Amino acid sequence: MTVLPSPEEIEAARTPAGGWKRDQLTAWGVPWPPPKGWKDDLVKRWTAAHQDGTPPPPRPTQDPPDFAQEMLDFG
Repeated sequence: MTVLPSPEEIEAARTPAGGWKRDQLTAWGVPWPPPKGWKDDLVKRWTAAHQDGTPPPPRPTQDPPDFAQEMLDFG
């Protein structure tokens, strides 16, 4: 399932060089190499999906409660 990013998320995903990584574009459903107008297309699709006035669901800001991370001690 591809995630439809907001215009802000698209801009925030830029690399320091000003582009986007292939894996990020793939996650958004953009083929590689990205076709001309891919960013405008994503923005139009996101806008159309949010025209009913409801805000997008919040993104998780922390790990889910069932998340477990193994800690290794090499000391």
